[in-house]
Amino acid sequence: MNKVYISGIGQTPVQEKWDKSLKELAGDAGLLALNDAGIGYPDALFVGNMMSATANQQLQLGALLADWLGFHHKPALHVESACSSGSSAFRAALMAIASGEITSALVIGVEKMTDSPSAEITSSLATAADADLEWDMGVSFVALNALIMRRYMFEYGWKHEDFADFSLNAHANAVHNPYARFQKAISRDAFLQAGMICDPINLMDASPVGDGAAAVVLTSRPTRSDRKHVYVAASSSMTDTISIQNRKSASHLLAAEESAKKAFAQAGVQPKDIGVFEYHDAFSIMAALSLEAAGFCEPGQAPHLAKEGKIRFDSDIPVATMGGLKARGHPVGATGIYQILEVTQQLWGLAGPTQVKRTKFGMTQNIGGSGSNITTHILKSE
Repeated sequence: MNKVYISGIGQTPVQEKWDKSLKELAGDAGLLALNDAGIGYPDALFVGNMMSATANQQLQLGALLADWLGFHHKPALHVESACSSGSSAFRAALMAIASGEITSALVIGVEKMTDSPSAEITSSLATAADADLEWDMGVSFVALNALIMRRYMFEYGWKHEDFADFSLNAHANAVHNPYARFQKAISRDAFLQAGMICDPINLMDASPVGDGAAAVVLTSRPTRSDRKHVYVAASSSMTDTISIQNRKSASHLLAAEESAKKAFAQAGVQPKDIGVFEYHDAFSIMAALSLEAAGFCEPGQAPHLAKEGKIRFDSDIPVATMGGLKARGHPVGATGIYQILEVTQQLWGLAGPTQVKRTKFGMTQNIGGSGSNITTHILKSE
């Protein structure tokens, strides 16, 4: 397998973009990444998106964006795996380059969510669940996560307020990210007093929807000499049962554990070697479960890491260093690429006020569904 480098990045702010269509939003991020890489048009285009068919009445995103960006007569592929669509598209491009089939690719993650009524978005998000066993029974996606959180609290004796520091950390970091949806810190009281969405998940436990696009250019060799080279040291994707009821444990992300283990083995590292971890904090319970499944602490102990300040950007295991899903926002199909982009910035040493101390290895974990499709990447600088 050949080395695959990240040679360019581009992103749009996560906002309500009423003046941009889906293809315009994706095109903006793609052109920024192409300009950053400085290599002209790559050999192929890969697009990660979850709900364009329902929210935008548009499929054929590969052909659509190839046409929009001028990728004439080149292969283009649309990849969907719910909220992990971005990282799945990244992985598809990575494998194509590592195999030698192509030497470069543009990967775009995009989601345009605010054009549709909230009830339609809720329905679209629920398609990541099991239609027969969950959605048809009237269980929304936030309700599924609330059930998981309730079970976790029961098993390990945590209270709702014990999850506050995951959100406080994300918002504190997002203050310094001009691309974040919410660039404002929150107080503990604001967390505790937030409106309840689905007990025990309140408004401050949940990531916001939004419109956003992020893009990276992958190449078989470095293209710029003015910054450290960052390449993909590991890539692993695993699945679990799509319905929660069929899992051995609702309070453990088995696919995340297996994906992380395989990634660590590929890269030849351990959790202690990771200098920055961009986890999938769509809900605060997922932040806790991701930390535990990836081996950064024992099961049931993740809230301790947050409460003790060990997840801060200047501490033991920096997470959500640009705000994470919670404060940067969660345009679902783009999230996995935002994560890759943010870890790359950290390893380049270009993360600004929330720059981490250790810049050798960084890790991302993108979760599809309520833990049914999980992709882990480890990046390394040289």
